[in-house]
Amino acid sequence: MLDYFTSLDPMAFVNALPGNICQGIIWGVMALGVYITFKLLNFADLTVDGSFATGGAVTAMMLISGQPIWLAMIAAFVAGLAAGLVTGLLHTLLGIPDILAGILTQIALYSINLNIMGKANQTISVDNYVVALSLRNVWLSIVVALAFVAVIIALLYWYFGTEQGSAIRATGNNPAMAPAQGININKYKVIALALSNGLVALSGSLLSQYQGFADVNMGRGAIVIGLAAVIIGQVIGEAIFRKRFNFVMRLSFVAFGGILYYIVVGLVLWLKLPADDMKLFTAIIVAVFLAMPYLSNKRKNSFKKVAAQNKKLSTAEGAQDG
Repeated sequence: MLDYFTSLDPMAFVNALPGNICQGIIWGVMALGVYITFKLLNFADLTVDGSFATGGAVTAMMLISGQPIWLAMIAAFVAGLAAGLVTGLLHTLLGIPDILAGILTQIALYSINLNIMGKANQTISVDNYVVALSLRNVWLSIVVALAFVAVIIALLYWYFGTEQGSAIRATGNNPAMAPAQGININKYKVIALALSNGLVALSGSLLSQYQGFADVNMGRGAIVIGLAAVIIGQVIGEAIFRKRFNFVMRLSFVAFGGILYYIVVGLVLWLKLPADDMKLFTAIIVAVFLAMPYLSNKRKNSFKKVAAQNKKLSTAEGAQDG
């Protein structure tokens, strides 16, 4: 045991921290997309595993074809919009359950991504192409990624305050009551799914630039990471701010959840735990954070119940003594 702890180099963890933070910010963009469907729309969308890779694939091929990076990122976002649109139409027009609609689109995207790239992966080296983020300059990449997140959060905050954004939130909060307010819930489900997957694809675009390649499997398990970021961010934010935890804070803490998740991943790797068990560790982390609000509520309700019973008992005893 002593040999194990002496083999751990704290500086190795510190040196890896900027890279973990940068990846966390990039995945935070994806988590914002997952937040729209999972929290606002109450829709279990599994499209993201495919649309994340689509964003990377489109970016890689646009750069290889000589297009500027800003156009490649816009194309990636539009491709994500299209993926979310397909899932939304499968669900609303054909009546396919939300989970199955996402799975169908995800499966289709695997083949589509292969066709986009022509093979399983494509390299986009910083030596050959101008990219927004790169492993070569992690600190600059952190600044650029933070700027992207700040702009996206500002735009989402504005959008969900508009009539259309409010209709999406109403659709997720009460789909039975929303039609009574004149809201076409199918229309707003499709819009929300498209926007969500557009952000997911944009995140895939950023990651492909940062790591220097796009891969057909780069989105595998993305939904788990997205959910982890959302849940971690929400639990921590609610614990700190409680009733003051407003919408813009929720969006910010979703991105923060992505950073925290990747710091934990870095810690796991630094502790030399088996990398093959990473998905297991992720599932445990998500399960713990998912259970925390429920257990906290249960504990509070139990205390309230006991307090009410004690008060009732003391009142009854006081009446008997009188």
